[in-house]
Amino acid sequence: MEKSKVLIVGGTGYLGKRLVKASLAQGHETYVLQRPDIGVDIEKVQMLLDFKAQGAHLVVGSFSDHQSLVNAVKLVDVVICAISGVHIRSHQILLQLKLVNAIKEAGNVKRFLPSEFGTDPATMANGMEPGRITFDDKMIVRRAIEEAGIPFTYVSANCFAGYFLGGLCQPGHIIPSRDSVTLLGDGNQKAIYVDEDDIAMYTIKAIDDPRTLNKTLYIRPPKNILSQREVVETWEKLIGKELHKSSISKEEFLASMKGQDYAEQVGLTHYYHVCYEGCLTSFEIGDGGEEACELYPEVNYNTVENYMKRYL
Repeated sequence: MEKSKVLIVGGTGYLGKRLVKASLAQGHETYVLQRPDIGVDIEKVQMLLDFKAQGAHLVVGSFSDHQSLVNAVKLVDVVICAISGVHIRSHQILLQLKLVNAIKEAGNVKRFLPSEFGTDPATMANGMEPGRITFDDKMIVRRAIEEAGIPFTYVSANCFAGYFLGGLCQPGHIIPSRDSVTLLGDGNQKAIYVDEDDIAMYTIKAIDDPRTLNKTLYIRPPKNILSQREVVETWEKLIGKELHKSSISKEEFLASMKGQDYAEQVGLTHYYHVCYEGCLTSFEIGDGGEEACELYPEVNYNTVENYMKRYL
């Protein structure tokens, strides 16, 4: 089967650059949206030039120029959006409504993958304020996609390994301590951790797969479904040392959010749902979803233990 041509929006971002790499590696003709107003952001310019050297096509387009989006979309079969939905970076999820309009007008796209890649927002109807804004905005985009009749795949990749494993699941930490750790509650709630490169790889694998059409792809590597306590034990095994452990109750955790700025509160709310409530593993995948590791058993995904070796 001929591989789809792919447009990646947000290709210079944290996940976007990995999606570009994975798309090229899997043999897709790959287009990367380039803002005309990139200014003097030299790192992004050099990244774009690197993409070009690797065989990607750069196409100028902007969310503030509808026709430029339509023109870019007309070049491809699949559109993947990876603009930021993380408040501590920038929260731009609703900008995708402009992309939805462009895809609808172009009329040629076989699959759209909006910027999701974390917790499945459809399972978070009872999410707490202020963090629920992330889930609410993603559901607004989903409704727009479906009302426009655009074929889609939603990707739920759970916890980005860099954010969670790097800090032993402690908010505000991205390098694992060799001395101490604070457990969130008893530290026994299971979560799911995925290497960001694996997220990109599974995403690209799904774009031409009829089994993922109009479904949610859940990335749940079996060996990476661990509690915070198990993550800590993995690190202790690697460094040959037991960490001093303290804990923070859910009441203390919620109280600690007060006084934080808005972006921090949003992020902490997400940690609460994951680490105190176990929201990532509290439901079964239904008829509307598929599990990536079951669809692609040939993939040798990166395990938590192997991922954490980079910090040694």
